[in-house]
Amino acid sequence: MKKNENKVSWFSALKNKYFKQKDDRVQLLQHLRDAQRKGIINLDALMMIEGVFQVAEMQVRDIMVPRSHLVVIQEDMGVEDMLAIVANSGHSRFPVVDESLDEVVGILLAKDLTHYNDEKSRADFELKDILRSAVFVPESKRLNVLLKDFRESRNHMAMVIDEYGGVAGVVTIEDVLEQIVGEIDDEHDAADVTNIRRSGFQRYSVRGLTPLEEFNQYFDSKLSHEKFETIAGLVTFELGHLPERDEEATIGQFHFKVVSANSRRINNLQVSLVSDDADISAAEDVLGSDADDG
Repeated sequence: MKKNENKVSWFSALKNKYFKQKDDRVQLLQHLRDAQRKGIINLDALMMIEGVFQVAEMQVRDIMVPRSHLVVIQEDMGVEDMLAIVANSGHSRFPVVDESLDEVVGILLAKDLTHYNDEKSRADFELKDILRSAVFVPESKRLNVLLKDFRESRNHMAMVIDEYGGVAGVVTIEDVLEQIVGEIDDEHDAADVTNIRRSGFQRYSVRGLTPLEEFNQYFDSKLSHEKFETIAGLVTFELGHLPERDEEATIGQFHFKVVSANSRRINNLQVSLVSDDADISAAEDVLGSDADDG
């Protein structure tokens, strides 16, 4: 009997400690928001601090670029074809896949190809000489742990694997840092902004600033609101307040879950289809090619 009482006491102590820490964190954030309203700290500083808290709670699956959107290089390609992909994409790192397109054999850095800019050097080209080892991380890995690993290993990219060991997508150190400091745009981002990405069966990752018109066109839906033009505005109105992470709302045939948000806006949403309406089925048929690519 005494042994069971000790077990209950230990569990109660652990539970109380956890909830106390959670309450302390909420209070700390509230104090920081009060400080921002009083002008003690500026809004940018507050948003970065909130971003640090979010990174400690978010997982890789929340921010990864899904497999269907990856730009990859095949290991049997010639150096000319590789250079063409690098030039067209504007990326600096590329997963290299085998002939079956299923296995990632390494990572190619664009800068390592700059040494092969003439016929003489290309004749001596061997991919294995410049191929970097790929790092693999599970979808469930916490972003704060991933950021620490990136810093310690000096890697900037990791392949994300699902529960079956297959490649689910890719995540970079920039993706993690953007959760803290906000969007980091470069000269290629303006032409390569993807607001809606398929992340699973009837599940999508949607940027908060996605226009309602674009959302409706993608899903063949009719969501609208006279006061709001973005999906974040519509979800905020539905909930009646600026949502925090993990808050959820169902609007029509869509279930929205807030993946990340700060004191000013919703950054990212997870959207799931919750209806089997004919219109949605038709939309799924149209979008099915996305899943096939992944």
